Amino acid sequence: MKRAAGIVVSLVIGALSFGVMAVQEVQKDKIKEMNLTKIGTISTSDTTAPMDARAELVKKAEELGGKYYVITSADQPGKDIRATADVYK
Repeated sequence: MKRAAGIVVSLVIGALSFGVMAVQEVQKDKIKEMNLTKIGTISTSDTTAPMDARAELVKKAEELGGKYYVITSADQPGKDIRATADVYK
């Protein structure tokens, strides 16, 4: 029973890790050398932590079908954090 639970936990963690790594942030100067094609621009709603903003950008980039994103702007007016990124294939 413990072994089965361990296997299930490992599979769930592996699936979550794969999802997180599906879209990668790249630096703007790498776009040309990687021969990437821009497929859209995304932005976050108001978030309160940088990690939340990054997670929202990754989710939106995945929804667009992108493999990479480049953060083009970030701002922190007051308590909220806002970010914009270009998405590439």
